[in-house]
Amino acid sequence: MKLTVSDEAAAWYKNELDLGEGDALRFFVRYGGNSVIHSGFSLGVMPGIPDEAAAAAEKSGITFYIEESDSWYFRDHDLTILMEEKTAEPEFSYIERN
Repeated sequence: MKLTVSDEAAAWYKNELDLGEGDALRFFVRYGGNSVIHSGFSLGVMPGIPDEAAAAAEKSGITFYIEESDSWYFRDHDLTILMEEKTAEPEFSYIERN
């Protein structure tokens, strides 16, 4: 699994969550919501420290990561986080791996 975070999305998270150099942000599976790859589940975010990261990306001094315990959710998909122009908020794109 690969995690990609655009510069714009990284800046948005840094600003909205008051993150600083050396901080980390976890993307985790939560019950509820909906996604294109798992009905009834969605991604949440929370500051944290990686324990056993399955994927990680560093942008703007922040480590963005997904723990191994949440890797089941991505089942043959990579996660790309871009900014959505209309809402000016991050958007999750799940890219299927061949």
